[in-house]
Amino acid sequence: MTPDVPKGRARHPFVLLVVLLATGVALGIAPNDREVWTLENLLTVASIALLVLTYRRFRLSLISYTLIFTFLMLHQVGAHYTYAEVPYDSWFRSLTGSTLSELVGAERNHYDRLVHFSFGLLLSYPMRELFVRIAEARGFWGYSLPLQMVISTSALFELLEWAAAEVFGGGVGTDYLGSQGDVWDAQKDMLLATVGSILALGIVAAIHRSRRRDFQREWAASLRVKQVRPPDE
Repeated sequence: MTPDVPKGRARHPFVLLVVLLATGVALGIAPNDREVWTLENLLTVASIALLVLTYRRFRLSLISYTLIFTFLMLHQVGAHYTYAEVPYDSWFRSLTGSTLSELVGAERNHYDRLVHFSFGLLLSYPMRELFVRIAEARGFWGYSLPLQMVISTSALFELLEWAAAEVFGGGVGTDYLGSQGDVWDAQKDMLLATVGSILALGIVAAIHRSRRRDFQREWAASLRVKQVRPPDE
């Protein structure tokens, strides 16, 4: 712990990491499909390792760590059951006596849709923090760049899913892809991530506008031309 960080704040990311790792181990003991679970957790392990290795040199805000933790916890559930088999209907029936699918008229398992929406909703703020603190993005760009990052990474992930499905094939590839027979699955997933991101960034913008008197001036300045002549003249 560095001396300029209060003890409670320094402990918070560590507690989140311990809970996440413990949950991952517990859900990894007997997953529905070991091969799918392994594929689903490759990016998770890489992401956790990156956050741990960069913690001392580039510490994110507690809000960002908490949002990332929440997303990864949702992902762990999907990895354990495989996304198309998460039994949320059974959980809902035990509480209400009927299934969620019956109430909303759903014909497929929508847990994957929830997680794609959560990708935009929960990870837009950490992405915005990176752009603001590293690239000094201000005004319009502080909201546009995180949105573009969500859209582009969503598209990249869909391509990775397709590639993995092609390589592994069979049941593993189908379960990992999780399209459940929907030919527009990838596009719908990307759309939900985009909607989640717009909602999250809209909330952040509303909060900043209510607390900062220079919000509109900063927004206008970010769109103003800073260099009239092209750099090669």
